[in-house]
Amino acid sequence: MFDHVKFGVSDFAASKNFYLKALAPLGVTAGAEGEPSYGIELVIKGQITSLCLFETAEKPAHLHLAFMAQNRQQVDAFYREALEAGAKDNGPPGLRPKYHAHYYAAFVIDPDGHNIEAVCHAPQA
Repeated sequence: MFDHVKFGVSDFAASKNFYLKALAPLGVTAGAEGEPSYGIELVIKGQITSLCLFETAEKPAHLHLAFMAQNRQQVDAFYREALEAGAKDNGPPGLRPKYHAHYYAAFVIDPDGHNIEAVCHAPQA
């Protein structure tokens, strides 16, 4: 559905570090980058969609961003890396059967207070 999503962050260096580290287990790497006011494009090699961050003085509204994981091990790795990068726990890896029987996710709060999730919809292999 989306080509890219771009949103402002209060501390570009901290957010860039957080997202690159937390999303690395999902295959996300740095793409095009400019000055902090332009930002950085975060991509998965071979895909055309991207997440773009840029520094702003505006207080952005809190977002809930859910990233697709291919397996539960990626969800676990996302959670570990996100916490190491300074995120706050908002729900450890585990099944969320209230959504559906195989909904395996982890939630963290990023440096700007956004609720960031990694989710795998596949049954355990």
